[in-house]
Amino acid sequence: MRLTQGRPAAQISGMIVAFDTLAAAEALQDAGIEPEKAKAIVATARDAAGAGRDSLATKADLAALETRLTWRMIGIVAVLLAAQGALIVTLLQPAA
Repeated sequence: MRLTQGRPAAQISGMIVAFDTLAAAEALQDAGIEPEKAKAIVATARDAAGAGRDSLATKADLAALETRLTWRMIGIVAVLLAAQGALIVTLLQPAA
C-alpha cells in the first residue's frame, strides 16, 4: 500500500476535502500504532471518505426526480378522477 502526501480523498457537495494520508499514518505511528496497522487505518478512512461519491444526488438530479414524481402524481389523479366519474355515472343510472 502506497501512501501519498496531499492527495485529495473526497469531494463532498462540490468541495474537495484534502486528506494527507502520509501525515495521518505518521500521526498514528507517533501515537504508538504499528506502521502496517496505521497504513491500514488510513487506507480505510480514505476509502470511507470517498465512498458513495458517485451515488450523491445533485440539485439537477433532485429537480429531475421532482418533475418525474409530479407527472406521475398528475397521472394518478387523472385516473382516480376518471374512475370516480365512471362510478358516479353508474350510480346515477336508474335501476332496471
